[in-house]
Amino acid sequence: MRRVYFDHNATTPVDRRVLEAMMPYFSEDFGNASSIHSFGQRTRGAVEKARKSVAELIGARTAEITFTSGGTESDNLAIFGVVGAAEVEAGKSKHVITTQIEHSAVLHVCEALEKQGVEVTYLPVNRDGLINLEDLRSAIGPETVLITIMHANNELGTVQPLEEIGKIAAAADVWFHTDAVQSAGKIPIDVDLMGVDVLAISAHKLYGPKGVGALFVRKGANLAPVLYGGHHERDQRPGTENVPGIVGLGKAAELARQELASRAEKLSALRDRLEEG
Repeated sequence: MRRVYFDHNATTPVDRRVLEAMMPYFSEDFGNASSIHSFGQRTRGAVEKARKSVAELIGARTAEITFTSGGTESDNLAIFGVVGAAEVEAGKSKHVITTQIEHSAVLHVCEALEKQGVEVTYLPVNRDGLINLEDLRSAIGPETVLITIMHANNELGTVQPLEEIGKIAAAADVWFHTDAVQSAGKIPIDVDLMGVDVLAISAHKLYGPKGVGALFVRKGANLAPVLYGGHHERDQRPGTENVPGIVGLGKAAELARQELASRAEKLSALRDRLEEG
C-alpha cells in the first residue's frame, strides 16, 4: 500500500534545493562564523545572506533577526526575555496575557512564569478558535508587560487578527509577541503592518532543516538574556552558529517568499479535493 504524508504541520521534508544549499557548509566551508580569518568570513557571509532572506519573508530589517535552535527556543527567548527586562512599580507583579490554545512552547513558559510570581491571563476562544478583542482590551492593566498570541494554530488552523491585536498592544504600550511557526512561509506576514514586536519562526515547518529557527526582535525591544556565553547574535543568543542549518533556513525562507502564492493555490486545491472526496 502506498503511504501518503499529511502531517506537514508537524514537520515538512527538506526541499532538495534547500539541501543543496546546505551541503557545502558541512565539509567545504566549515569555518566558525565568528572567526576573523577567511574561513570564518566565508561562513559569516552565508549567515548574513540567510538573515536577509528571513527578514524579507516577514518584512523585517536584517539586523532584527536572531538565529536560534528552533521555534521553542525562539518562544522561550521572546517571553522570558521581554518579561525579564520589563519593569513595574515596586511591590507589583508583572502581568502577561496569552490564550488557552497556544503551543506548549508558550503555555509552559507562562506556567513557569507563574511560579516566579508573574500573573498570567489565559484568554478563551470561541468555537472558531478566535479570541474576543474586547476580552483582550479588558485584560490589559498597568502591570501588563507582554501580550503573546500565536498567529496560526497548529491544530485548528485558526488565524488570529494580529493587525488588530497589534494596534491594541501599541495603544496600551505593551510588547506584542507572536508564535508564527505555523504561518511563516504559508501566509503573508508583515511585522510592521501587524504591529508585532517579537516573532518566532522554525525552519522545519517550511521545508527547511530541523534544529534551527529565528526570532524577530524589533529594534528598541529589550530582552533579558536567557543563555550566557559569547557575544554571538548581537548578545541575544550565545553559541557557535549552526551555519548549515542557518543557510537552510535562509534558502527555505527565500523559496517560500518567491512561491507563496503558488503554494497557497496548490494547497487550497488539495484541501477542496479532500473535503469534496
